[in-house]
Amino acid sequence: MNQPRLLALAYLLFLVFISTPSLADDRPNLLILLADDMGYGDLGCMGSEYLRTPNIDALAQDGILCTQAYVASPVCSPSRAGLLTGRDPRRFGYQANLNKGASSYATRPDLLGLPPGEWTLGDHLKATGYRTALIGKWHQGIGEPFHPNSRGFDYFCGMLGGSHGYFPKPNRNQLERNGKPLQEFSSEYLTDFFTDEAIRWIEADQTEEKTEPWLLFLSYNAPHGPLQATDADLQKFENIKDPRRRTYASMMWALDRGIGRVRETLKASGELDNTLIVFFSDNGGATSNASWNGPLSGVKGCLKEGGVRVPMIWSWTGSLPSNKPFSGVVSSLDVLPTFLAAASAELLPLNEPRSHEDKNNRKKAIAKFGAYDGVNLLPILKGESKLPQRTLFWRLQGQAAILAGDQKLIRLSHRPAQLFEPASDLAEESDLANSHPERFLELFKQLADWESTLPTVPLWGSSPFWSSQSAKHYDDWKPVQEPN
Repeated sequence: MNQPRLLALAYLLFLVFISTPSLADDRPNLLILLADDMGYGDLGCMGSEYLRTPNIDALAQDGILCTQAYVASPVCSPSRAGLLTGRDPRRFGYQANLNKGASSYATRPDLLGLPPGEWTLGDHLKATGYRTALIGKWHQGIGEPFHPNSRGFDYFCGMLGGSHGYFPKPNRNQLERNGKPLQEFSSEYLTDFFTDEAIRWIEADQTEEKTEPWLLFLSYNAPHGPLQATDADLQKFENIKDPRRRTYASMMWALDRGIGRVRETLKASGELDNTLIVFFSDNGGATSNASWNGPLSGVKGCLKEGGVRVPMIWSWTGSLPSNKPFSGVVSSLDVLPTFLAAASAELLPLNEPRSHEDKNNRKKAIAKFGAYDGVNLLPILKGESKLPQRTLFWRLQGQAAILAGDQKLIRLSHRPAQLFEPASDLAEESDLANSHPERFLELFKQLADWESTLPTVPLWGSSPFWSSQSAKHYDDWKPVQEPN
């Protein structure tokens, strides 16, 4: 760990030592349940007729289903960076996906990842006495400065990279537990193993009679490719004709089963009422995993709704309303301030950037947009206050977008920018650029102002695949009936 970060953490631990006794012991546990590349329409509560997700549907029945939720990026790695920091990842140069091979970069892959100068949700909550764990997919860098155990998470079990096969074998996997390679697995199927690991971690707290609240980020890689499922799960979906869609449905079934098991564990221990839960996907469905984005157009890697819009469920039994749909604009960037509010925790001060250029850009961005980009959703979801008008931004390799109020402008490198109203035009089929020229120019300028505050050069480039995906699917990818 670098020296400035080590000194800062030492100071924060001192603050924890002198302040923890005054904190209430009944602060809630905090649980993130994250899917990977899940289609917008691939839940029973979102209209799927072929996929079965009874446990996620039950979570929605017990909480609030947000139907216009957005993530920070249409690809996995920067999306997770936004979730973890509560800051638009482009602010600190995290624009592109982390790829697998060293040939993809101008430097060693172990030198790339979530900048150490950015605090994570684990850092914030650990500083107030929470025990923290991340189980599953990390995808924020593989070097020591980027390791979850160095980024606020006491416990880590999973994979540092972005993809993994679902039938791990000893000596033939990239899975670890707190830095040590895994050779034994409680379940043959990776989704079930991650669930086992989460339950073991939760139950260990009860066995050891720990009284501190906890944060658990259960970061599933399902239903991200490769398309792999157990024979037992495949048999449950013999009615689906398309073999790829059948496998995807089986992977979603395993994901849903895991979420049900975790909730049952909390219920059996009496901790369910004291646990704030959020569920969503890191981005929209991909073309490679037979997912379905419902009425939305666009896919993973594209800034149309199908790439950045996801269903999000908030559940806190007895503290949040149940069986309540919510159509307002919310974001994965809201998780950090909402969790900190529930935990009665303060934001850590942002670390100073290293370079003069980054320092100027950061000061400029903070002065114009604020240090953090999310809002505390608790009073809004409880109906105690109204949702403010949101302005969200995206940028990924030649494409950029802004959502401000009801309008969304998308600017691509290969065609003129367009203006949509996604709240009423889910498929983004009606371009309003010509009929609303003043609003079009207003958003175009606002997007340019935001981009002027960003680092001149992103931390790294990414695969040109996402640029080609955007061009390929921007016009010809339209909503279709659910595949069967």
